[in-house]
Amino acid sequence: MKHPRRVAALAAVAALALAVSGCGSSSGSGGKKSAAGFTAPDVPMAKKLGTKEGAVSILAWPGYAEDGSNDPKTDWVTPFEKATGCQATVKYFGTSDEAVNLIKTGDYDVVSASGDATLRLIAGGDVAPVNTSLLTNYGDIRSFLKDQPYNSVDGQMYGMPQGWGANLLTYNPDVVKPAPTSWSSVFESSSPYAGKITPYDSPIYIADAALYLMNTNPDLGIKNPYALDKEQLAKAVAVLKAQRPQVSEYWSDYLKQQQAFESGDSVIGTSWQFIVNLIDADKKPIKAILPDEGSTGWSDTWMIAAKSKHPNCAYAWLDYIGGPDGNAASAYYFGEAPANTKACDVIATTDKDPSFCDTFHAADEAYAKKLWYWTTPVSDCLDGRTKVKCTTYADWTQAWTEIKG
Repeated sequence: MKHPRRVAALAAVAALALAVSGCGSSSGSGGKKSAAGFTAPDVPMAKKLGTKEGAVSILAWPGYAEDGSNDPKTDWVTPFEKATGCQATVKYFGTSDEAVNLIKTGDYDVVSASGDATLRLIAGGDVAPVNTSLLTNYGDIRSFLKDQPYNSVDGQMYGMPQGWGANLLTYNPDVVKPAPTSWSSVFESSSPYAGKITPYDSPIYIADAALYLMNTNPDLGIKNPYALDKEQLAKAVAVLKAQRPQVSEYWSDYLKQQQAFESGDSVIGTSWQFIVNLIDADKKPIKAILPDEGSTGWSDTWMIAAKSKHPNCAYAWLDYIGGPDGNAASAYYFGEAPANTKACDVIATTDKDPSFCDTFHAADEAYAKKLWYWTTPVSDCLDGRTKVKCTTYADWTQAWTEIKG
């Protein structure tokens, strides 16, 4: 597998703002209530497509829109340009917060948004509802990635799914014995692997502790790891403060985590499948599992900016990157399960890697249902509670600062 370039980080919740713009004249989903409790601004949605404008500005996670500038052999943007006549400019971002701020400038047409950013973009009126009937490849997108609480409002989609993956319990089998089956192996107070545990470096990691508590302390009443009231947040923070002295390092750079596992500085922690593949390719001992409790994960969606200057080329990009060839190229390079059901055959043929989609559980809906995809915590509890207010990502950010000291 090629070297992916994902470097993810998350940031605080943005305030609601309305910026009505779009490429069509039909009404969007204004007035519809999201699962997060906000009413979606009335941003227009395209009724039909017109003449392509000849250009599109793409805002992307590294590895999602490669044009050959990083590696001449890695380029799926140029075939898109030749097929559509839309000349693409690509800007990479390093954090979801950066992506949210950049899309507000009006300088970009499309953005690849993770689940922690999508609701902020929808609530802020920064992205337009997407008319999926205008996307010829939408029907081939796996059903369990559509109409989710993080990429839709009351049945109205806001983009084209890109792909998904799990945060896995990863360990060195030569050191960690017996093989772990639960997240307790990284959260128990007296781990035999103290000083060599590596957690993900982000406030969203609080959700991992909350998921652990869902299974070990059901009396707390946690039903959704992103919906924590003050007491539940305090309990999750306590777990992470107890873990802190046992941590070798918090990671966000996948290369550094790869090196830590290979050197033995870290022997167990949270990781991603493609990092495991890289370590395995170096013939170093490594294994990864989806624990009994399930896990957190990510599901990314391509969205169209409300202020898009090239909406027709924007739709063309969504259709291409969600199509079998574009989706196969990006998911394979990036290291995740592709969203398009036909992408696996393309990967098996083009990249001669028939086991790729099995490794990433691309067609395994039961596996996908065990994941709690990154979602921005908001005050209106995502688990449906109405008699209590939940903590927000700003609260989580403050708590994360306290955890790390």
